[in-house]
Amino acid sequence: MAIVNVKDAEFKDTIQEGVVLVDFWAPWCGPCKMIAPILEELNGKLGDSVKIAKVNVDDNPETAGQYGVMSIPTLKLFKNGVEVGTQVGVRPLTELESWVQAQL
Repeated sequence: MAIVNVKDAEFKDTIQEGVVLVDFWAPWCGPCKMIAPILEELNGKLGDSVKIAKVNVDDNPETAGQYGVMSIPTLKLFKNGVEVGTQVGVRPLTELESWVQAQL
């Protein structure tokens, strides 16, 4: 499944079904640039079992504020619309894969 960019208006619909990993990021953030290829690789490994969504905090402050995002990158994991976990900062692929797979 392709990684999707999500705006405030469509966020709730995006996280409603299945397992969704949301990356809160900004284009000026160095660590956000570091985690992007890791998320691409994770997407390739997990395929259609997980949706990965990216939320640009500069363009979508409402969603970032609603979920208490204070540092980026912040990764939030949702299962059927319910937040089930948060990780802040760059994490290795193996750690992210285990974290997500625990919700499948």
